[in-house]
Amino acid sequence: MLEILYQDEHLVAIHKPSGLLVHRSALDAHEERFAVQLLRDQLGRHVHPVHRLDKGTSGVLVFALDRDTAGRLATQFETRAVRKQYVAIVRGHPAEAGTIDHPLSRRFDPVEHVAEDKVFAPQPAITRFRRLATAELPWAVDRYPTSRYALLALEPETGRRHQIRRHLKHISHPIIGDSTFGKGKHNRMFQAHFGSERMLLACTDIELRHPQRDAPLQLHAAPAPDFRAVADALGWHDALARLPADGDTGHNACFPESTR
Repeated sequence: MLEILYQDEHLVAIHKPSGLLVHRSALDAHEERFAVQLLRDQLGRHVHPVHRLDKGTSGVLVFALDRDTAGRLATQFETRAVRKQYVAIVRGHPAEAGTIDHPLSRRFDPVEHVAEDKVFAPQPAITRFRRLATAELPWAVDRYPTSRYALLALEPETGRRHQIRRHLKHISHPIIGDSTFGKGKHNRMFQAHFGSERMLLACTDIELRHPQRDAPLQLHAAPAPDFRAVADALGWHDALARLPADGDTGHNACFPESTR
């Protein structure tokens, strides 16, 4: 059963587990379980997805319960009126804070009925990050005698496909467990030493305006147990404990200078 974070007569937010698709995709044609169908069956009513989370990403996922609310929420996401915060475990030690301003092109997948090889011009893409904790492990990966990792809080200011994953690859600090944009040697090391089979990226906070009440709505999901287990093994229990709890304003805590 999916964990429900918030529900009223207009919308519902769940904590999507890593490994679950939001809806059917031609790229994962073998999958038979989808968040849309599971939530529909759980609630006994139709639900409308209004944004995406990648299959490997866990965290806050919002659905509308009627078409009017779906349209209003979709507009907020499309116009960048929604603030989102993520946490990720990445390779290396990035700067304490920074902004990744790197345009991204988009390649449509077959489920959208567009040729697989059709690539669109790069679009502006901006992600801010703040380093929360670091670790250095006594295991050699690649040419180095030790391995460095970091826990990051991230706030995407734009919403390009796979934006955070591609931006972190661009600055040479890919997400652990990312089989597409990450480093296989590091992914395998985390599997061997920590039993981690997932991509270590989680959407912890979404802040929007309730589409029918015109009031702020903050949705929070603490990192899932499989994410927390790896963070704890790296000695980051205190860093995760400092993340906002339910009801707190996550963006102010990690990005106090934000005016968005």
